[in-house]
Amino acid sequence: MQLVDNNAFLQQLGALFESTKDKGTIWLTYKRLTHDGDDTVMKEEDGSDGSREYPCIVRVTDDKKAKFSTKILSIDLDKFHSAYGALLKSSMTTLRKRDKKREKQRAEQLAKRKQRMADPVVIDGPKRGNGRRKRQRQVKAALKHAEMKERAAKREEARTKQ
Repeated sequence: MQLVDNNAFLQQLGALFESTKDKGTIWLTYKRLTHDGDDTVMKEEDGSDGSREYPCIVRVTDDKKAKFSTKILSIDLDKFHSAYGALLKSSMTTLRKRDKKREKQRAEQLAKRKQRMADPVVIDGPKRGNGRRKRQRQVKAALKHAEMKERAAKREEARTKQ
């Protein structure tokens, strides 16, 4: 990974956004840099280690050939954030809008399914004679409904274990 200065980083990031405008993915990671290649330092005896300011590191990759990063000192952080934010705003214009209609449809279908699971299947009609087939279909639907409830309970149980 190539370490560049802040201005070169922003220029390369802008070029990377332009190259992936039609199709592509860019990963950005933003971390506090605690290790700077030196040996680790133990806490001082008076306990004043908490006042140290750490630089930040921003890494960019497109999972192909572009991999670069920059180290931002705390005094340059505000200037970098303003330039970085402006770059992100100008580059995010090509993102697709969410399909809210489809999301609403899926939410309604899920609500219907949950409501149907909550409502019990009513079995009525004679065991023999007219209406027997209708009753058999209702019994079959009740068994299927019970199996569906069991599967949902098992899924819920598996989610709570995680």
